[in-house]
Amino acid sequence: MIFRRSLLREFAHLATAVFLTLFLIAMTVRLVRLLGQAAGGKIPSDAVIAFLGFFAINVLPVLLSLTLFITVLLTLSRIWRDSEMVIWFNSGLSLTAWIAPVLWFIVPLVCLIALLTLAVNPWIAQLAEQYRSRLDSRDDLSRVDPGSFGESRSRERVFFVEAVSGDQTSVQNVFVNTVQHGRNGVMFSAKGHTEIAPNGDRFLVLVDGRRYEGIPGDAEYRIMEFERYAMRIATPEGDAPGATHKTLTTLGLIENPNAVNRGELLWRIGIPLSALILGLLAIPLSYVNPRAGRSINLVMALLVYVTYSNLLSVSQARVSLGKLDFGIGWWLVHAAMLLVLAVMFARRLSLTGFRRR
Repeated sequence: MIFRRSLLREFAHLATAVFLTLFLIAMTVRLVRLLGQAAGGKIPSDAVIAFLGFFAINVLPVLLSLTLFITVLLTLSRIWRDSEMVIWFNSGLSLTAWIAPVLWFIVPLVCLIALLTLAVNPWIAQLAEQYRSRLDSRDDLSRVDPGSFGESRSRERVFFVEAVSGDQTSVQNVFVNTVQHGRNGVMFSAKGHTEIAPNGDRFLVLVDGRRYEGIPGDAEYRIMEFERYAMRIATPEGDAPGATHKTLTTLGLIENPNAVNRGELLWRIGIPLSALILGLLAIPLSYVNPRAGRSINLVMALLVYVTYSNLLSVSQARVSLGKLDFGIGWWLVHAAMLLVLAVMFARRLSLTGFRRR
């Protein structure tokens, strides 16, 4: 009992450090990508945090699976290096006796991964699609960030607003470039505000400004001063996002068994199963041969993880394309890895020369 508590404590401390490291790396890479998209105008700058939050939850199953694998591997590798495994064997226990203590650590994490992949992630994917649909339905003025240029949906107008009031109804130092009937028009106004017509249309009203109008390349331009100039703000209708294989619940995938949905179901089932098998694979992979160097087992573990992940992705793709039956695809890769697990345990047992009592 004391040994189990000590081992679980070591697992927990190392797993926390590994998970935080992987999580910070993944979030940093994603944040840089989202900031690049926001700078390019592909997404609004105020939506970066929301998209980052959706990504954080969606990536949790993979990060937890990798954390589980690395934690068991590094912990048992340390035990091999510190010769604690020799004491383990001299007490009459074999390498297979590590299965039970490792299961005590990985089973709760596998259950959490299963909950995320089967229930939480589809719900989060649905919320992300709804949020993206609301962003797409925002009017042109709402899409303009103060201090930066923004383009209307019709690509006929380019806005620049220096400042926006807190209630989003008044703007200052407005620049608008329009193209209509081949003529280029540039308007500038020190201030403006939005108005709502009786029929519900929104207008941007510029006050005390100037308009320059002409044909590019032509020296003849018209300069007009105005006291009030109103422009209709286009407000596209936001269609409700349709259900996809990513947003369907697991029950919905089962009730609609087409090829794409079966591929998604295979993936959702495969993530927790692979996490369980990877946790057990870390036991024989943790073996450290002092004459071969300490990094050999880490390289082998990395190859095993990459191979397992790629085979699972290939199996999902073939099922989605209808080239592999779901009844075979969902267990084939896991059965192959279980066979590898059995072979590796047998090899390690033969090398150590110990059998379980």
